[in-house]
Amino acid sequence: MGRWAIALHGGAGDISRNMTAERKKVTDQALHECLQIGVSALENSASAVDVVEKVVRALEANKIFNAGYGSVLTTKGTVEMEACIMDGLLKECGAVSGISTVVHPISLARLVMEKTPHVYLAFDGAEAFAREQGVKTVNNEYFITVENKERLENARLANSVEVGFTSFASPPAATLLKAEFETVGCVAVDMYGNCAAATSTGGLVNKMVGRIGDTPLVGAGTYANNLCAISATGRGEELIKETVAREVAAVMEYKEVGLVEAVDYVIHKRLQKTTGGLVAVSSTGDVAMAFNTTGMFRACAKEGGPREIGIWH
Repeated sequence: MGRWAIALHGGAGDISRNMTAERKKVTDQALHECLQIGVSALENSASAVDVVEKVVRALEANKIFNAGYGSVLTTKGTVEMEACIMDGLLKECGAVSGISTVVHPISLARLVMEKTPHVYLAFDGAEAFAREQGVKTVNNEYFITVENKERLENARLANSVEVGFTSFASPPAATLLKAEFETVGCVAVDMYGNCAAATSTGGLVNKMVGRIGDTPLVGAGTYANNLCAISATGRGEELIKETVAREVAAVMEYKEVGLVEAVDYVIHKRLQKTTGGLVAVSSTGDVAMAFNTTGMFRACAKEGGPREIGIWH
């Protein structure tokens, strides 16, 4: 048996180092709690796919992250969430987009993987499937928080689909609560060497209705196979073009290099024209967390090793 490992992220972007001490404390605590959920599950011999779902559910439940309860709003002030999960052992995957009532999109994505002959369901079809499966749903208003209403208004005023820390000379406090690109994700390798990845997001502030990013696209924002598992965050349109998550696995396979070297190549050489980050684990228990942005909310742990929680380089 091998050694387990886990890594998670809460988004990469233009994260100001002027973050208040209280904000940093809240963020660190959230990352710690989500990491502990994954570590405890791995210590109790949970499978990698169970672990990544559990951790992403916890991230979706925390409104400081842009996924689930904290999802940002479209141009029409609505929520359209998306998620993807992939089991590297079986090369099975499931994804959803256009979700507006499901409390945990990542669990719906897993049901797509396990209960349908398909990989991807979206909008009305995905919502209907959720009701058929009896997953927890709520009124769309549940997701529309005061903070995200303010962020949408700021984006409208700036005629922008991305609200970062530097978008305004004197941004309101609510704008400072989140990074420019916020997606949540988790990757894990269990004691048997099986890898899995899960990613969930609300997308971009003020995005067009119907927009789909990299998160639910297998190989772009999420990927896992027998070698590794990857969850990415960044400018979705660009990550799609570069098939970032699959690229890490391909570099490992075809260049015959280790995880850390493959991740470094993809983030710092393939993504020179855009910005983003990713977390990854290998089947041998290696962990990599890399980004070319100001920062990335992240945490990781390895069996028998130290835990790491960080934001900036």
